[in-house]
Amino acid sequence: MASNTSNYKLSATTANLKYNDILPYHTDDVPLARELLHKAVSGLPNFFKEKVPTNILPYKTENEAQTREFLNKVIEVLLDFVKASNDRNEKILDFHHPEEMLKLLDLRVPDHGVTLQQLVNDCATTMKYQVKTGHPRFFNQLSSGLDLISMAGEWLTATANTNMFTYEIAPVFILMENVVMTHMRELIGSDWRDGDSILAPGGSISNLYAFLAARHKMFPNYKEKGIATIQGQLVMFTSDQSHYSVKSCASVCGLGTDNCVMVPSDENGRMITRELEKLVIDRKSRGHIPFFVCVTSGTTVLGAFDPINEVADICDKYGMWLHVDAAWGGGLLLSKKYRHPRLSGVERAQSVTWNPHKLMGALLQCSTIHFKEDGLLMSCNQMAADYLFMQDKLYDIKFDTGDKVIQCGRHNDIFKLWLQWRAKGDEGFEKHMDRLMELSEYLVKRIKDQPDKFYLIMEPEMVNVSFWYIPSRLRNMPHSKHREQELGKMCPVLKSRMMQAGTLMVGYQPDDRRPNFFRNIISSAAVTEKDVDFLLNEMDRLGHDL
Repeated sequence: MASNTSNYKLSATTANLKYNDILPYHTDDVPLARELLHKAVSGLPNFFKEKVPTNILPYKTENEAQTREFLNKVIEVLLDFVKASNDRNEKILDFHHPEEMLKLLDLRVPDHGVTLQQLVNDCATTMKYQVKTGHPRFFNQLSSGLDLISMAGEWLTATANTNMFTYEIAPVFILMENVVMTHMRELIGSDWRDGDSILAPGGSISNLYAFLAARHKMFPNYKEKGIATIQGQLVMFTSDQSHYSVKSCASVCGLGTDNCVMVPSDENGRMITRELEKLVIDRKSRGHIPFFVCVTSGTTVLGAFDPINEVADICDKYGMWLHVDAAWGGGLLLSKKYRHPRLSGVERAQSVTWNPHKLMGALLQCSTIHFKEDGLLMSCNQMAADYLFMQDKLYDIKFDTGDKVIQCGRHNDIFKLWLQWRAKGDEGFEKHMDRLMELSEYLVKRIKDQPDKFYLIMEPEMVNVSFWYIPSRLRNMPHSKHREQELGKMCPVLKSRMMQAGTLMVGYQPDDRRPNFFRNIISSAAVTEKDVDFLLNEMDRLGHDL
């Protein structure tokens, strides 16, 4: 199979189009999306029906035709799923309870391998029962949508199938990561350019890297000597609305969860900075060592942004490391309109978590951790395993990244992001961020237009819109704590009706002030105002009689 790029030229009608000329932006252009992702199936006869996997590459090098047909059929399954994900007439899911699903699926691991045709059938069955997270009416998670450019990058990533720990086995991807991470740091702040970054397996691990670097910076001997080098109890602080992974750091790294102090938040979910300073002073009075504060830029439930500048002042005053968990809200760094005041002061932090697989729509997973100071990652985590990270290689070994991380091997999460950024540019991402925020503002307006059916809990700072649906029997009841309890009971019942109908998915949860409420997320480029209208109308159709 040739590798000359001239062999992969798109047709004249497609070659000069941009990312927003195909799905999900133009739902009538399915053929263009198909051509971008797949050179048309060549019409080979279906002669692999009784063939087994060992009849194709790499086992039978002469059977390129069978290999190509098998892969083309798998691609057809994927393209059909892409088409269905963008079809509003398709269900988001075909829901079955686990015991029912086990009867529908043949998940056995056989003693003897099945045929190629059975493998294609297995692929089709798998996708048939998979939730279509790219569907325009999937509002359930922070990460949703199906960006086709990022998806194409993930396909190539899987095919390249290389590790990211040394330049010698991933030269293009390592350089790509270096360039993109530098650009992301520049977006955080001009004096971050010469810092350091890495892609990590999720925001939780990114937050862990920040914790480890902070402890290493304050106690550089801890790496070799351990806890005996610290004369006192380390204490960290985070908002009571922060992601649980921050508290998990205290558990995993030996502080104990009692020494991850949860700072109270206000009604809108933002950290109360005067409470933070009180708690710091209290712990210092006990002889403890406050060393790390995490602020959240875009909390998971309410989408709240802690006041970074105010917290930075406190960190400067008491000599603490400031980490910004912008896993969710980091995408707004690309928006001139919405960056401030939400992320004002982010450049004053020492580390920032930012997940492009959330608001930016890169495919899962794609999580980054950034440091203002270069060299900390290597100094903190390096184990100098000379059987992997030799110092006498023929190239500049600063491009070997494996010794900077605790996991050694890393999945290639950069190509899908790089390709997506190439397609959009900063300008395209800015428009995407603004569009998501504007759609959320539209949802808020539509909720306010129907106060008999919906109760907006608060004005959102982000795309998290929190509200209650009000069934007919509760519409004349004055709003009170009792009514909130009744509305909370409706949430799981209405969610179950959504899933059984397959037409809509919206998440719900309680918090420490309220019973269950719906939290709608718009992070997919496929969503339009009509989908927002459908969301509210469908909730009313499914839940009016509750």
